[in-house]
Amino acid sequence: MPLVLLDSAGPVRTITLNAPERRNALDWPLLDELAAAVQAVAADEDARALVVTGAGKGFCAGANLANLFGDVDRPTDQMRDHLMKVYASFLGIRELTIPTIAAVNGAAVGAGLNVALACDVVVAGPHAGFGPTFAEIGLHPGGGCSWMLTERIGRGRATAALFSGAIIGADEAGRIGLADQVTDDALATALELANLYASRETKLMADIKTSVRIAATSDLATSLEFESWSQAESMRNERFRVFMRRFADS
Repeated sequence: MPLVLLDSAGPVRTITLNAPERRNALDWPLLDELAAAVQAVAADEDARALVVTGAGKGFCAGANLANLFGDVDRPTDQMRDHLMKVYASFLGIRELTIPTIAAVNGAAVGAGLNVALACDVVVAGPHAGFGPTFAEIGLHPGGGCSWMLTERIGRGRATAALFSGAIIGADEAGRIGLADQVTDDALATALELANLYASRETKLMADIKTSVRIAATSDLATSLEFESWSQAESMRNERFRVFMRRFADS
């Protein structure tokens, strides 16, 4: 049975972590399949939006630590190099140029939280739980969690969440911006958003992703430099030309 499913529906792709009996906990076989699925989406010229979700009741219960970490008595530099390979297996989601949406139907814990945070938009179902639980087990955050959590909820809240290690429920996640939407059916909402995003111009959506990342890490001048070129280019879009003609005729 595949540990990761990749489905297509028109321009929308869905990656499903498919080990529900263990709440989709990550091990090397699953991560290898996940990385391959992400690479397939990246190479798919017809893919215009991606939904990432988990089968069964959980989104992803974190890492199978013994399987992923191996010999933890190795020298620190070797352990660090090994961890970077673990991170790369799911952080490819962040590198996709198309919009990505996490449909979090249950627990997203530890490394599973990172998979959700790697997506552009996070949709939480009523039973979603977001667990930055690293300190709870005596482990420093990894996989980009510190950065991605800070990006989403700010320095103070990210620090408090990582210090605590407590599970953040769906409603609280929505309140603090960890989840962008809280709905009764995370997957249905995520697919609806994916189809909306897929209906936009591909380069426009890619440029918006780039523009927001520049804005989050640079000054106004740098942001304006990218925006001005991208906005000027987008004026060639037929959708914009139609709107402009309608505006002129009204």
